[in-house]
Amino acid sequence: MQSLVQLLKRKSDTHKGSYGYVLVVGGSPGLTGAVCLCAQAALRIGAGLVKAAVPESLHEIFEIKLTEEMSVPLPDKKGCLLAKGFDLIYKLDKVNLIVIGPGIGLAPDTKKLILQIIEKINKPMVIDADGLNSLALNLEVLNRRDNQNIVLTPHLGEFSRLAKKEISEIKNKRKKLAKEFALRYNLNLILKGHRSLVTNGKVIFENNTGNPAMATAGAGDVLSGVVAGLMAQGIEAYKAAKLGAYLHGLAGDLAAGEKTQSCVIASDLIDYLPKAIKRTTELTK
Repeated sequence: MQSLVQLLKRKSDTHKGSYGYVLVVGGSPGLTGAVCLCAQAALRIGAGLVKAAVPESLHEIFEIKLTEEMSVPLPDKKGCLLAKGFDLIYKLDKVNLIVIGPGIGLAPDTKKLILQIIEKINKPMVIDADGLNSLALNLEVLNRRDNQNIVLTPHLGEFSRLAKKEISEIKNKRKKLAKEFALRYNLNLILKGHRSLVTNGKVIFENNTGNPAMATAGAGDVLSGVVAGLMAQGIEAYKAAKLGAYLHGLAGDLAAGEKTQSCVIASDLIDYLPKAIKRTTELTK
């Protein structure tokens, strides 16, 4: 079986553009770290270029926090992104994939921007956090997309809003409801939690990596970045979602093994990704 190291092996005559351009759209007051964790994870997993499209009034913060990743200032009001920033995002050249949601907040105009991006920019996407909460208000935008190469990464609360089901019902029928939702909207879904589920509506994968150390702020942002970085390198969306969930959990297991479960933070998951990749010899079919 082909190892993940072999799958991600790079050819000699290549450049950063050969490995994908990820754009992370997000950020709001008090939530700048979410964007940074997502962007750093996408770069660490192998994306060639990562940019963060963030509120202009917070831009200086991102210029300080991000080193290898670049940032793009967008119009905002009091640190919340405005819908008029859509044209700037639409015109960004050579973007292969968009992550939308980390730290983005739910200001009314921000929600408009999120829905515009999902509906009108037909590029592969990973949608997380308040990107999902905005999407739950108008799921029909998914049916108006030409490009269905999309991954949603909800936890139980976010999936409850998307599926319009009580959390108790979801817990009792996790596999059935996750699969039905993915099939209905023709997308890939990572339902996060103990033994996260990954499905494209046709098949379902139950992840067996991860541990309680990962119940820490920012862990979900790292997962979104990992999946996005894999997709940007040309890995098909369902496979990227499956591999991303597995590697994310394995990085958490390795980090907890050395640091203890109580001491793991989200950035540790990024640091342990290289070891997780080296350990992974399955799930590449």
